[in-house]
This record gives sequence, C-alpha cells and structure tokens, in this order.
Amino acid sequence: MKLLGISGSLRGNSLNTAILRSVAAKLPADTVLDIFPLNGIPPYDGDLDTDTPPPAVAALRAAIGAADGLVIATPEYNHGMSGVLKNALDWASRHYGAATLIGKPVLTLSASMMGTGGARAQAQLNETLTAITARLVLRPQIVVMAAHEKVRDGILEDTATLDFILAGIGDLALEIRARAVPA
Repeated sequence: MKLLGISGSLRGNSLNTAILRSVAAKLPADTVLDIFPLNGIPPYDGDLDTDTPPPAVAALRAAIGAADGLVIATPEYNHGMSGVLKNALDWASRHYGAATLIGKPVLTLSASMMGTGGARAQAQLNETLTAITARLVLRPQIVVMAAHEKVRDGILEDTATLDFILAGIGDLALEIRARAVPA
C-alpha cells in the first residue's frame, strides 16, 4: 500500500513532520508512507493553473494521484491550519470535478504544543477536505497535544500516541481495501 504524507509545516524541526516520519518508520513492510514537502508550492494563482501548472504543483498532483491514501498532519496557527497547507489543498483540488483528491481516502491528524493539540486546525482541515470530496476516514480524532514533550530529536517517543496514530493508519488501510473491492 502506498500512502502519501503531507505536513502542513515547512519548519525543518516540524513536530508534524517528525510525527509523520515516526509513523512511516513503524509501518508494516507492505505499506510505505512517502512525505511530500510543500516548500516549493507557489501561492495559488488561477492564471498559472493551466494544462501545464508549475512543476511543484504537477508533482503534488501526481503524488496524490499515485497514492492509495493520504495522511495529512497539520499544525495550528491562530486557530486554523497553516496557510501553506491550505494553499496546497487549493492547488490539489483543481480542476473542479477532476482533482486527484476527489474520493481519495484521507486520514488527518494535528499536533501542537497547546493543550488542544491543534483540534481547531484539524476541524478546518476536515471541512476543506469534505468540500473537495476527499474520503475522510471516520474514527476518533487524532490530536497530539503537548507535542513538543512527545517528540524528541525528531522522533515521536510517546508510545501511546504512536500506537493511536498507527491504529488510525490501520483504519485508513481498511478504507482503502474496502474501496478497492469491486461491488
């Protein structure tokens, strides 16, 4: 199974990216989680959204299209998801009716140093994905509060949190497999 991880943070020591990397390292041998960096995605501009979009956008769309499912991790900035993540989703949601995100199974999570764990950002992320008609994995919400205390040297060390996220990946895998079986 091929999963695509997207972190809503560009920071080199991002807690969200560290969590995605930690999860990727613990997946079964038949599952891979590649992380797509959003650093090169330009601000959305409809004038650039042509049959030949900017190369980084084309790469993002192709990576989403090639993945069986997505794992999106968002930080919380001012009670919402990061601008860079919203921008990437705006690019990925185009062209209307033909975007690679339509019907794509997606597991979301949020991580923050705050006690809310980024729950407000995750709610905003889920609302945006619903508008795009991605297929959200319905399960208990994954919010990692006090993430700075659970990630050390770029590794999610909190076993309970890691196990809960891996259970979410299991639910994502079930959703992917269920969608792959012909009706």
